Amino acid sequence: MKQLHSQDELEAWRQSLPAQAELVLVPTMGALHRGHQSLLEAALAMGQPVLTSIFVNPLQFERADDLQHYPRTLDADLQLLESLGVAAVYLPAANDIVPAGLQVGLDPGPVGSVLEGAARPGHFAGMLTIVHKLFQRCQPQHAWFGEKDAQQLFLVRRMVADLDLRVKIHACPTYREQDGLAYSSRNARLDTQARKEALLLSRALFAAGDAFVQGCQQPRQLEELMRAMFADSPLQLAYAAVVRECDFAPAEAGDGEDWRALIAARIQGIHLLDNLRLTTSV
Repeated sequence: MKQLHSQDELEAWRQSLPAQAELVLVPTMGALHRGHQSLLEAALAMGQPVLTSIFVNPLQFERADDLQHYPRTLDADLQLLESLGVAAVYLPAANDIVPAGLQVGLDPGPVGSVLEGAARPGHFAGMLTIVHKLFQRCQPQHAWFGEKDAQQLFLVRRMVADLDLRVKIHACPTYREQDGLAYSSRNARLDTQARKEALLLSRALFAAGDAFVQGCQQPRQLEELMRAMFADSPLQLAYAAVVRECDFAPAEAGDGEDWRALIAARIQGIHLLDNLRLTTSV
């Protein structure tokens, strides 16, 4: 597996690929877990060269302490990527991909200012700016993202469509631990009690999902159901919402669209999020 540390190294490796190869990119911030592995396995199954990027993007952190404490496990990450058969990993330095004095970034639009965007101001502008830079530098034909960050996935797809980027976005379902907790790099920061409390996110989503399947087609009732479950919890609920899958607008009864329930909360200063698609179709 090639380790690429500069744009020059990246471009030289990119040019060494066969002319007919379709590069597959899996962007990450490292601290790789089983959810990332599912993305990588799906990418590798395409039978094309797979490039992973590892970069803890400072632009998408609204709090300095969150950036400082974000898990960094580079040695273990590289071992995992090597064992899976990833062709190369791109490890840009912060002052390379985010140069001092950077002034121009991407505006995520109205969807970027609600829900996760409201809970973490500037998050999506920073995320899209770096994802766009990775697309520009790596020139992939395909890129894989996880559905756990559903709003991020929506905005990346919107960016690709709106800016005519020549990359196809693929998504993997949320990967969960046996007790239902969605895999997240931030889970490593939870102590035993906090991790136990964090299960409330998936339980609230599953409760909304059960109610939906049983006939509750009132989005505000589903949201209230989720919120009520946090009444006596030490978690600080950031939002519990039901949106339309097609445009992330608030879902309305009878609109005939597939919906997605979204939830986020903070415990011990650690921000966690999760979501669940609400549909009666198989």
